[in-house]
Amino acid sequence: MWESKTKHDLMIEVWEKLDCESIGSAEIEAIEEVVRSVLGEQAVESPMKIARLLADEGAELRHSEIMELHVTRYDAKPYTAEFRNILKVESFRQALSSIRNLDNLRKKFLSEDDKNGVRLVRERVIEAKEKLTNTAEETEIAEWLTVWLQTPEAFDTWVSLRQRSVDFKSRFDNDAEARK
Repeated sequence: MWESKTKHDLMIEVWEKLDCESIGSAEIEAIEEVVRSVLGEQAVESPMKIARLLADEGAELRHSEIMELHVTRYDAKPYTAEFRNILKVESFRQALSSIRNLDNLRKKFLSEDDKNGVRLVRERVIEAKEKLTNTAEETEIAEWLTVWLQTPEAFDTWVSLRQRSVDFKSRFDNDAEARK
């Protein structure tokens, strides 16, 4: 029934089929339902992301409805507090601290047998990693995140060795943060 090949194209296609003058909570929920049925639960974006995409395409937004839907969903998420500001990757020091905090959270979820929490930790790291490719430092941090995702138990040893390596020092020696 739906012709779109990407998630964003699907959201736009649904919006166009709705043939509505403005977008509010009912339209956002209709778009979410189609995305969920076609691509699965994990593909559903937040109401704010959907609204932003549609606004970029020229949709008129009913802001108060969308904000209310977003706030309701945000408050209903059981992991909101744990993930608030947990991942910062602006420097090597921040990235290392964030990875350690994420690892502690992962261990907490494992000890509680909370598979959804463990999954969310991994998703948050993967999402951050995908955005890190603009600079040499970001590429390095993305590599750290990859190693942590693959072998979290070995990460501390690996990153310690990595920071002492000739390659790392030659690439980042002028960065005082890299040596800490």
